[in-house]
Amino acid sequence: MSILSCSPLSPEVEESEFAVPTPTFSTLLMPLEAHLRYLTPLESGSNKPLSYTFAHQVRGLVYYHVEAYTSGQDLLTAAGSDPFVNLLLVPKAGLGQSTFYEANATRGSLQMQQLLDRLYKKASGCVGIPYVELGELTAIDGSLIDACLSMAWADYRYGARKAKMHLGFDLNRGIPRKMILTDGKRAERPFVTELLEEGQTGVLDRGYQDHQRFDDWIDQDKHFVARVKKNTQWDVIEHLPFPQGTSIFFFAKVFLGDQDHRMTHPVYLVGFKSRGKTYWVATDRQDLTAQQIALVFSLRWAVETFFAWWKRHLKVYHLISRNHHGVLLQLLAGLITYLLLIIYFHQHYGERPSLRRLRQLRWDIRQESHATTHLHIYIVIQTNIGLLFLLYLWLNHKAIL
Repeated sequence: MSILSCSPLSPEVEESEFAVPTPTFSTLLMPLEAHLRYLTPLESGSNKPLSYTFAHQVRGLVYYHVEAYTSGQDLLTAAGSDPFVNLLLVPKAGLGQSTFYEANATRGSLQMQQLLDRLYKKASGCVGIPYVELGELTAIDGSLIDACLSMAWADYRYGARKAKMHLGFDLNRGIPRKMILTDGKRAERPFVTELLEEGQTGVLDRGYQDHQRFDDWIDQDKHFVARVKKNTQWDVIEHLPFPQGTSIFFFAKVFLGDQDHRMTHPVYLVGFKSRGKTYWVATDRQDLTAQQIALVFSLRWAVETFFAWWKRHLKVYHLISRNHHGVLLQLLAGLITYLLLIIYFHQHYGERPSLRRLRQLRWDIRQESHATTHLHIYIVIQTNIGLLFLLYLWLNHKAIL
C-alpha cells in the first residue's frame, strides 16, 4: 500500500493568497481564475465547509491534462513530492486520496459546465472567423471512450463497456462549444437539438440522417448540412444550376424520402466527388450555392482532427473516476484545458495549439517551478547559516564573559 493511501497530503505553502509560482502556468490559468468568482458557489453537504474547493479541483485537472498524466495516482504522487503541484492541489487542511476521488466523482460538474461556456466565449473573441459568409457552423459528432468492465452504466455490448461523448464543435473558430456524455449504445441523433442553438447550422455525417428530425429542426429554426446515404430516395422539384468542370455533378431542390418517410419541407441536395468517393449532402439552407454546400461539409473534418489531437496529446481518455459524473467532469476539464491553450497560444504566438508549442509550454512550467524550489532551498540554507553564525558569536561572547 502506498503512503498516500493511508495518510493525507499536507500543504507545503500557505494558501491565503493563491499565486502560482511559475509565470507560464499562472498566465495560462489567468482566464480561468478571472471567471471562478462568477460561478455558482459549490456548497458543502454538511455543516463543515469545504476545504477541497472547486478551485482546487479545476486547477488540478487542468494541470493533469497539460502534463498528460495517465492516472489520478500519478497526480497525487506528484503533489506529495513537488511543491508546485502541492500548491495547486492541496488545501490548507490537507488532502486525502478518498477526498480527491470522492470530490471528482460527486461534485463540480455544474461549475465546470458554466466555466466551459464562459471560456468558450473568451476563446471566441481571440480567434478569427474565416467563413463569416457561411453563418454559424457547428459540427456535431460522437466519440467512444473505452471504459473498464466495472463501469456498468457504460453498457456497449456483452463483455465490453464504452462511454460516448457527443460534442458540438464551432467550425467557424475551430473550438469546442458543448458536450453531452452518455453510454456507448445511445443514439447520436436525439442530441443534435441540445447541441445546436437557434439560427446555427449543424454539419452532420450520414449517421445523423433522420427525415422526421430534419423537419423538426427546420421548424425550430435550426439548420443542417448533412450527408445522406447513397440509397436515399428523393423526388426532384427543380434542377438547379452548378458550375461545370468541377467535382459537383448534381444540384437540385428535392423532397427526401420514400412515400412512408418523406420530408414535409423541401431541401437542397448536392452530389459531388472527393478523393475518389461520392458524397450526397442535403441542406435546408437556400442561401448557399452548390460549391458552398460542398465546402461546408468538407469543413466537418476539423472536428475529427480536434478529437485526434485532444485525445493523444492531453490524455483526456485516461480516466480518474469510473462513475458517470467523474467521467463527465474530467472531459469538461479537458475541453477547458484546450480552450486555455487556444487563448494562451493565440496571445503569445498568434497560433493554434500544436505539439511543438505544447512541449515548450510544459518545459517552461517545469523549469520555472523547479527554479522556484531551488531558490527556496537556497534561501533556507543561507538563513540557517546566518543563524548558526549568530549562535557562534553569542556562545563566544558568553565564554569571554
